Amino acid sequence: MDFTGDDTQEAVAQVAGGVLARDLEPDEMWAACVEAELPGLAVPSHLGGEGLTFADIAALLAEVGRHAAGMPLLATLGFGVMPLVALGDEELLGRILPEVVRGRRLTAALAEPGAPFPAHPTTAVTPSGQGHVVTGRVVAVPFADSAYRILVPTAEGVVLVDPEATGVTLTATPSSAGAPEFAVAFDEAPAEFVSTGEDSVTRLYDCALAAIGAVCDGLLSGATALAAEHLATRHQFGKPLATFQAVAQQIADVYVVSRTLHVAALSAGWRVSEELDAAEDLDVLAFWIAAEVPAAMQQLHHLHGGLGVDVTYPLHRYYSTSKDLARLVGGAAYRLDLVGARCSSI
Repeated sequence: MDFTGDDTQEAVAQVAGGVLARDLEPDEMWAACVEAELPGLAVPSHLGGEGLTFADIAALLAEVGRHAAGMPLLATLGFGVMPLVALGDEELLGRILPEVVRGRRLTAALAEPGAPFPAHPTTAVTPSGQGHVVTGRVVAVPFADSAYRILVPTAEGVVLVDPEATGVTLTATPSSAGAPEFAVAFDEAPAEFVSTGEDSVTRLYDCALAAIGAVCDGLLSGATALAAEHLATRHQFGKPLATFQAVAQQIADVYVVSRTLHVAALSAGWRVSEELDAAEDLDVLAFWIAAEVPAAMQQLHHLHGGLGVDVTYPLHRYYSTSKDLARLVGGAAYRLDLVGARCSSI
């Protein structure tokens, strides 16, 4: 299989990279992305967007990672727009997605307490009057305070909830990168169905995991390039650090991890884009994100010495963001259990 990016993906990466390279505050960066029409790239053309595929959006998300841009493009596109396009009916999409084109944000609740990406969510939906209400508790919801809607997996399917609605309580929780993250309690909060059934929850998770994989691919690639430049220009004993054998071996190990992650992310993203069964690829990708990416980032910190933890130097953004994403997918032990269960069932 040839995963070489096509002209569209290269153009998307180029435009996104140009915007994300600018030195702007988070709100200013989001405004610049909206001005460049990045949030609308995945929105169908008849609703004001470009109608690009998941593989195209993955190229954009990889640039988000490559620049360690702490902003809500991952949540809006990977957790929101792409699942909605896959699951929602025309009436729902017509109400929600034009708001994204205009700059509104989306996010999703991908974890319950002690249960990341739960196959059988305990959050429940019940009828109420002419609609439905949702009750339950979720954690690690990025940008919930500024989201237009939250996609919530439940025992009955995926629903949309307005974070400002009655019955919704947001509690800020810490994150390594400092990006906004919240625990959210739903107490008979108004909700509307995106799609019913377990398959809809699986589809949401598939899109979210593949999107996280694309960002992590860019994160590790960007951090590796940053370290390579440092090692080539920093001298010790009159020689560049890169010329020392031990240093060269360590950066080579990180490069192997980066390239392996790149293949895993592309494979999983392609299967999701083509609406194929991506479960095995995503399990491997999620384990690699949880187990190998933070370890590789730690190695890059070591190669930078004290410079790596300086908040005025960008490496800390790569490391802290990777830690947040590794936590979001459930951690290494949890993901290894899932991969092991899949292997033992073959």
